[in-house]
Amino acid sequence: MENTLLCLGFGYTARALAPLLLGQGWRVIGTSREAADMPGVEMITWPGNRISLAGVTHILSSIGPDAGGDPCLALLGAEIASAAPDLEWVGYLSTTAVYGDRNGTWVDEATEVAPTSERGHWRVAAEAQWQAIPDLPLHIFRLAGIYGPGRGPFAKLMAGKARRIVKPGQVFSRIHVDDIAQALLASIQAPNPGAIYNLCDDDPAPPQDVLGHAAELLQLPMPAEVPFDEAGMSPMARSFYSENKRVRNDRLKSELGVELLYPTYREGLRAVLAAEDMESFVPPAEPPGV
Repeated sequence: MENTLLCLGFGYTARALAPLLLGQGWRVIGTSREAADMPGVEMITWPGNRISLAGVTHILSSIGPDAGGDPCLALLGAEIASAAPDLEWVGYLSTTAVYGDRNGTWVDEATEVAPTSERGHWRVAAEAQWQAIPDLPLHIFRLAGIYGPGRGPFAKLMAGKARRIVKPGQVFSRIHVDDIAQALLASIQAPNPGAIYNLCDDDPAPPQDVLGHAAELLQLPMPAEVPFDEAGMSPMARSFYSENKRVRNDRLKSELGVELLYPTYREGLRAVLAAEDMESFVPPAEPPGV
């Protein structure tokens, strides 16, 4: 039987995983709200077109929930429940926001969820919706902040828009998209239904340190520090700073045998810079605001 992965939400992470599976002869189907294309991937505009689970052996869901719950299950939940006994692997991409604010202390998969943000509460509810489907070979991946090609700080630095926002004691965990892809592949190759994995690197770090290192790599002047209380951030951006924790990834290594390609942001940023064409970057016509 042909291995077929259905990606509900063919976004940044699915685009990193797909080539790994296509290279092994898999059939990959992806959904997108708008017309999209990737060589070798069968794309479906969805919602809007019918999705058939016939022949699907694996499902990856990366569409975020809202106050009404998980939108994939609202539209496709009955079909997924019906197909559950025939599925070999299902992955749900969640977030470390489910752990809430821990005042900079460490959390792991055994830590009780205690969301402190709206999006964290939505994710806890969505995880529970997926877990409630009988016989579903579900694997939950709680992702830290994702970065990679096209999602690094370099363009913002080149445009002069970067700010080193400082909130004393604040750290964030993060992970390179290629390490997410290899973790998903390792799980697909060694399914463990019911498992939950934190996907993050080894070095939770202050955001100003990460931006500063990126500036050094570009050999640009160090952006000035801006105190958090004076930063004038959007409510969404400020909400991220309301949670402060360090996330452990021991289970990712011990159970799945994953050796991170980019164990810290230093290796990861160097790889992102190598993948991006900074020489062709065109700065904005007008000087950016502060």
